[in-house]
Amino acid sequence: MNKLVKDALVLTAITVIAGVCLGGVYEITKGPIAKASEEATQESYKEVFADAASFSDLEGFDSAEATALVADAGYTDDEIVNCVVALDDAGETLGYVITVTSHAGYGGDITFSMGVTADGTLNGYSITDISETAGLGMKAKEDAFKNQFSGIPAQILEVTKGTKSADTEIEAISGATITSKAVTYGVDAGLTYYNSLVGGATNE
Repeated sequence: MNKLVKDALVLTAITVIAGVCLGGVYEITKGPIAKASEEATQESYKEVFADAASFSDLEGFDSAEATALVADAGYTDDEIVNCVVALDDAGETLGYVITVTSHAGYGGDITFSMGVTADGTLNGYSITDISETAGLGMKAKEDAFKNQFSGIPAQILEVTKGTKSADTEIEAISGATITSKAVTYGVDAGLTYYNSLVGGATNE
């Protein structure tokens, strides 16, 4: 019995020490992790709004309300995570950077930031989190696919498996239609939210 008690006390001590060590590691690493995450976010903003001098949180933004708004428009697989205002050197609004998470990816969630100018031009997107199939869905990060979303009117987009014939068509990645649709319709969700901010039509 004494041996059992001794073993139990040893295990308890090991567990407590391990817990303290893990807690210490977390406290040490959480700062650098948060900093790295913020830097990655800012880089994604700059990628879709290179002309911006700074970015400011959109006043009154509510992720749940924004997500409900796009869900009502039919984008039930998409979450509007955040929205910031892109500003020039004088503090004037250049447009918006909207962060979207699509829950419709083949390999899981796909999160990206997309830029839309105040005058209604889509600046493209920058992926911050993706786990699609290498050589297929991961091509959503490559310019061949991404460039289709840059420098076009901020209008609702559709995926085509053939050669695109209009700016509103996005040519799917070969062998990765699910990923192509997840990104494209995620962008459409972002455009729907953008439309609610500026009061314009995105599907004309």
